[in-house]
Amino acid sequence: MKDLASNFIHDIIDSDLAEGRVDAIHTRFPPEPNGYLHIGSAKAITINAGTAQKYGGLFNLRFDDTNPSKEDDEYVQSIIEDLRWLGAEPTGGIFYGSDYFPQCYEFARKLICDGKAYVCDLSADEMREYRGTLTEPGKNSPYRDRSVEENLDLFERMKNGEFEDGSRTLRAKIDMSSPNMNMRDPAIYRILHTSHHRQGNTWCIYPLYDFAHPIQDALEGITHSLCSIEFENHRPLYDWVIDNIGFEHKPHQYEFARLNVGYTVMSKRYFRKLVETGLVDGWDDPRMPTLCGLRRRGYTPSSIIEFVKKAGVSKAWSLVDYGLLEFCIRDELNQKAPRRIAVVDPVKVVLTNYPEDKTDWITLPNNPNDESQGSRTVPFTRELYIERSDFEEVPPPKYFRLKPGGEVRLMGTYFITCQEVVKDESGKITELRCTYDPQTFTGSAPDGRKVKGTIHWVSAAHAVDAELRLYDKLFTLENLGDMPEDKGYDDYLNPDSLRVFSGAKLEPCLAEAKGGDSFQFVRNGYFCADSKNAGVFNRTVTLKDSYSPAK
Repeated sequence: MKDLASNFIHDIIDSDLAEGRVDAIHTRFPPEPNGYLHIGSAKAITINAGTAQKYGGLFNLRFDDTNPSKEDDEYVQSIIEDLRWLGAEPTGGIFYGSDYFPQCYEFARKLICDGKAYVCDLSADEMREYRGTLTEPGKNSPYRDRSVEENLDLFERMKNGEFEDGSRTLRAKIDMSSPNMNMRDPAIYRILHTSHHRQGNTWCIYPLYDFAHPIQDALEGITHSLCSIEFENHRPLYDWVIDNIGFEHKPHQYEFARLNVGYTVMSKRYFRKLVETGLVDGWDDPRMPTLCGLRRRGYTPSSIIEFVKKAGVSKAWSLVDYGLLEFCIRDELNQKAPRRIAVVDPVKVVLTNYPEDKTDWITLPNNPNDESQGSRTVPFTRELYIERSDFEEVPPPKYFRLKPGGEVRLMGTYFITCQEVVKDESGKITELRCTYDPQTFTGSAPDGRKVKGTIHWVSAAHAVDAELRLYDKLFTLENLGDMPEDKGYDDYLNPDSLRVFSGAKLEPCLAEAKGGDSFQFVRNGYFCADSKNAGVFNRTVTLKDSYSPAK
């Protein structure tokens, strides 16, 4: 990740180092363990880990586990796995926000003693009413002028569990007329009688993110707190907490634009809904933009990091073309993935003039782009399978694949001519009876005749049965931010985001494929052996590339 292109964040760091404001770089990635990481998370990880690596600094993974009602150790473990899969090793360590609860509590008491925090009895609705609007200042809470002694007593009783959820909050005493709504006496502690996945029932009050996060950064020695642009208006509160607690080491927050990708969303809340309602097959469904879903689909860490790099780092909002993500994995697999033959929707071909007991072994290259990958042999027999779409009984003009009386080449082998079409009672084609020309194995005929069509095939006697899953975009609308007010994400779910072909036929060596192995299935796209189901292959991306990196 250290070859991350220079950007405005690196310009800031270069200046900080040159002017002696810092002498080492320390960054962090602070996910909330309430869901699985997604492609947008990959940008934050790449920026933070890549920046630390570029400058020889440290990178922390810190879980923002301050909201126990939505968090679980399942998500903790998945985040660690995803981070390491991307190659972003937490060189500075793995930390948990909940481990700082004792310090946060004591710092909250300090603010109370300094007259900078107070216990407020307003309900959530009343707080919103008192808060004001973007054009009107807020009003002071009637509890704002409680004495230090009363606030300390109430805060202690909050910690001891004497009050119900939502009945009281601890608020920072800042400025109810501030033009920045985040500075209008924000709540920094709330009551929540819920067991914590790590702390159990030790606490029933929990610090809010805007209070806990700067404290955690300061305690860990973070120099540059790099986060997405929606936290820009929170930066004054971040600085207020650092300054008023009195940290000697003062981290600074810098914001970058989120990664917005066409035809998808970056909402863990919505992802959870899809999972819980069964609209997708779990968080790792290959249609999901989660990192585990992309991994199951066949995306590699290097392709995702390359995508983030090509998308760039700036502060300006943009919608990145989904085709760029596909371009990055297609470009990589074109060089690395072994070629294999898979017939998605098979129809049988019988070569009537080929010996019944004969098997030829045809040598095919594993990857024409990389001779070092060598070659393999595939069996050729009297009975074969070809794609049903490679035959037309009544072909359109300029149709160059197999047709009655027509001649094509079987990839790497002979010319064949269709002599007879066999159908069942319903009229469905069940068999094509053809003849082969044994003098055309080299790809040309002694009499000089040529064919324009070449189709792929597998030996019927040796074929491996498999299920192929062809995935497409999860949504039909490119920019879901343009969604009409009366619509929701569900209205734009793509009904064709998954097509299943359960009767596919594959060349025999694919029986040995292990979960995660990637291949180019000739003419059908790039596929990955499913990590959860033997005999299932997920299409990572099609062969056709409609994206131009120059766009």
